[in-house]
Amino acid sequence: MINSSRILEEFFEFVKIKSSTRAERQAGDLLKVRLDEVEAETMEDSVGEKIGGNCGNILAYIKGNIPGAPTVMFSAHLDCVEPCACIQPVLRDGIITAAGDTVLGADNKAGVVAILEAMRVIHERKIPHGDIQLVFTVAEEGGLHGSKNLDPNLLRADLGYVLDAGSPPGQIITMAPGQNSIVTIIHGKAAHAGIAPEEGLNAIIVAAHALANIKQGRIDRETTANVGIIHGGIGTNIVPEKVVILCEARSHNAVKLEHQTRHMCETFEQAAALTKGARAEVTIGRAYDAFVLAADAPVVSVAQQAALSVGLPAKLVATGGGSDANYFNHYGLPCAVLGIGMSKVHTTEEYIKEIDLYHNAQWVVAIVQQAAGILGCKL
Repeated sequence: MINSSRILEEFFEFVKIKSSTRAERQAGDLLKVRLDEVEAETMEDSVGEKIGGNCGNILAYIKGNIPGAPTVMFSAHLDCVEPCACIQPVLRDGIITAAGDTVLGADNKAGVVAILEAMRVIHERKIPHGDIQLVFTVAEEGGLHGSKNLDPNLLRADLGYVLDAGSPPGQIITMAPGQNSIVTIIHGKAAHAGIAPEEGLNAIIVAAHALANIKQGRIDRETTANVGIIHGGIGTNIVPEKVVILCEARSHNAVKLEHQTRHMCETFEQAAALTKGARAEVTIGRAYDAFVLAADAPVVSVAQQAALSVGLPAKLVATGGGSDANYFNHYGLPCAVLGIGMSKVHTTEEYIKEIDLYHNAQWVVAIVQQAAGILGCKL
């Protein structure tokens, strides 16, 4: 059913396109051409302009021919982490990697091509189906900015699937954490480090006292925290008057997320309070909310039955990462994340098994059939 040579060629074509966050225009234009080929009703929203990018979210709608069937949405994101310029994909012994010092871009081009191939198969073989919505987001990496700024009124589906998990095809993510960002600025006082250091107040030292007391890493089975970026100082001969610390907290449990966030904020504030003249300025931002899907929810059972029908071992799992599904669920669209086999993402060792490209597309077709109630019918 799946045209393996076609999807492989298309995967190579897409990953060779540089798709930096907020610079997805070329990939978006190619995507529109491919959507036209399956007679999809396509539109691009204005999110690109809103977030300072050159491409918006691209949405497509394919009218079904089974009255009463639920509308199913499939989603993937167009951007890649750096370095993603001049990617040269290489297939060797069934494994696709990048030659050179770049990522491969399977995150998330593997999801993009799986959706496109599935739509072509449905179109070419005239497979009966319900309405299908496709949502290709921009600027997912580093903040889910495409889905965060998407107009929820554009979503027309009953069930949703984001093809963006590194687990093997067949695994279904039904639980993901919420995340808070914590930005702290420690204010001290500048002075010449050699002539009058006693007149200064070292903001980095104040921050260090706080960091020594912050609980971070794996807090418990539901909660994590990380101190990710520190900026401070302008020279070794100047007592630093300011340091900026960027942190995050995540948890599947809203109460625990609030507790960990409060602990981190209070630790910075207390460290500053213990040093005369120092001041902590703490800002909390909600990156995204957690979601939990019941094991018997239709969006889950449809994906399970579809996976089994194409020989994939269906398994429900939780993740510690966020995805566009966090926002889709927040908007009221029940949405699971599908494992698509991309491995070592966000590194130059990223790879994907060739066979998983084909499994992913087969799974999407089967989900469409299962949702429409025709899985197993002769076509």
